Amino acid sequence: MLADRSSRSLLHLQANASTARTLSLYTVWKKHADEEAYKASPFFDSVILNRSIIVKHRLRPNERDSVYDGRRSVTKVILPIDPTDLGVGARSFFVRQKGYESFLEELSLTGEGVGSRDDKLLNLLDDLPSLDPFLMRERLKKSDYKPAQCYFDLSEADMTRMFQFVRREVTPLIGISFDSEDRRFAEKTERLASKILANSGDAELDPLRMGLGMEKAEFDEGVFCWKGFIYYKWTLSDLLPRVRPVADEIGSIRPNGPVSDDDRAYIVGVRERLSKAIALSCETVRTTLKVYDEAYADLTQNGHPHSFRDFLRRAPGLFHELGERLGSVHHIVSFWRFRFPAQTRQQIGGEELIELLADFEGSINFEAPAPVRKFSVEMV
Repeated sequence: MLADRSSRSLLHLQANASTARTLSLYTVWKKHADEEAYKASPFFDSVILNRSIIVKHRLRPNERDSVYDGRRSVTKVILPIDPTDLGVGARSFFVRQKGYESFLEELSLTGEGVGSRDDKLLNLLDDLPSLDPFLMRERLKKSDYKPAQCYFDLSEADMTRMFQFVRREVTPLIGISFDSEDRRFAEKTERLASKILANSGDAELDPLRMGLGMEKAEFDEGVFCWKGFIYYKWTLSDLLPRVRPVADEIGSIRPNGPVSDDDRAYIVGVRERLSKAIALSCETVRTTLKVYDEAYADLTQNGHPHSFRDFLRRAPGLFHELGERLGSVHHIVSFWRFRFPAQTRQQIGGEELIELLADFEGSINFEAPAPVRKFSVEMV
């Protein structure tokens, strides 16, 4: 395995990790290792893998020979050397890299490698466009993997970044019961925002649960789904201001130096296709989120809880579309801006540009989605 003793980068990753890019099983272990659910339904069978940090990683030039198929984006598995002290550093490997089978055998207590449960799960994660917990959980459920709920949480960094957004989102709900001048209004709003981010369905939320007519287990699942849609709304609001400048730059970039006629034709064609696909993905996400907004407004403005309840029950079916689309656009925007910082001259050779655009083309869904229907309101 690759040795990584850069404690500063490992500690920084833990403190600033993006939910879409990082799955920190190490953090879950630190917080939940003593809980029965964690022990009964682990993510991986391997204890070592179950304390890993999994990252969507863009290969550096010196790392490209480690994979067989020419990929530029991989899933990196980071294994802390001492789980009690990240400062010691870590070892790491890429899913499906050269020698991957040997890594699996080393990590397995039974010596199982390719074909084991952990192998299949790593490959499933590798196929995902992002590691956001809502998309990930639905994909795992379809493949009959059901780890404990504690594995599907937002990163601490993202929860901090999106707190004020969540606070604004729940304000209309608090406004049903409290006047905005009431001194308890701000306190109640902040507490509800905190509970949604923590996926906490405790007794304090019972009035909302009973108003929606949901049993506790169903309501806990509903809170998780609600958090998912707020997360996607926040992600879209954060992403949109960066999408247009990047899309414009992709549409106009020219490679340095001479290129063949075939390469020039490919570059022209893929730029147009990417521009359309990015716009389609953003519009699809907006349309899907509008279904949530309308159901939530029916609850907070019209006093119809059944519409929102019905939406929460069916919401997981929409996570695939949202997660796929947002994950792909986020990948394109974030890596483009990493490669070409804002307000700098874009300089890139023809071969590298073709590789970059081909990676983007392979990562984004060009197909138009099926129409998102409104959920029926179940009046009782």
